[in-house]
Amino acid sequence: MPPSSQLVWEHKANAGSDFCRALREDGSEAFGMYISNKSPFVPKRGDRRETSDIDGKPVFWYRGELAGKPDVQVRETLLDLGDGRVAHIWLQAASPDKLGEVLGLTQGLRFPSARLSSK
Repeated sequence: MPPSSQLVWEHKANAGSDFCRALREDGSEAFGMYISNKSPFVPKRGDRRETSDIDGKPVFWYRGELAGKPDVQVRETLLDLGDGRVAHIWLQAASPDKLGEVLGLTQGLRFPSARLSSK
């Protein structure tokens, strides 16, 4: 993560998958990502909200919810990495303004052509 983001990157690799999170200074999660051959997230067209680009590829963001936190802005997307894997990316923001900031951060994500996880 760029230093100006004031986020800390956390990464855990397992055989065939990667789990990553961008954490704010207070420990809350700005966004997270799960990379594997298959994602448990299945987008629903009716939940489609914003569009953006990640690593030069267009994506649709889908509205989500956090149990017990109805005011938190939640979005999820899937990004095909082109090597048989998919990145499920989710984010959380306290307000619509903060949502725009976090969406902007995800646009800076880059995925190397080589596998991220170690076997």
